[in-house]
Amino acid sequence: MRKKEDKYDFRAFGLAIKEARMKQGLTREQVGTMIEIDPRYLTNIENKGQHPSLQVFYDLVSLLNISVDEFFLPASDLDKSTRRRQLEKQLDNLSDKDLVIMESVANGIIKSKEVAEE
Repeated sequence: MRKKEDKYDFRAFGLAIKEARMKQGLTREQVGTMIEIDPRYLTNIENKGQHPSLQVFYDLVSLLNISVDEFFLPASDLDKSTRRRQLEKQLDNLSDKDLVIMESVANGIIKSKEVAEE
């Protein structure tokens, strides 16, 4: 029989859900309606680390573009963080002209890091 302390702690996941939801300007009620759950259930997931059902877990990570890798895989194996996934989704909404600007910003950041390392 599994001990209580062996149970996965979902508090970090709950905080990531809350942050992503707020970043997208969504209320708990809106998310609840979108994935057909009671907003109080979402409150418990976000604030208390309540274990969501597998379906709710899937719906939340899909809707809010949360990377599950950062919660279940060691940091060295992390493919794409939640922040990277959310940024990629934002980039999908930009025109090629906008992407030229974003590319220039990224190049500037990379160059400034190279200078700082010298």
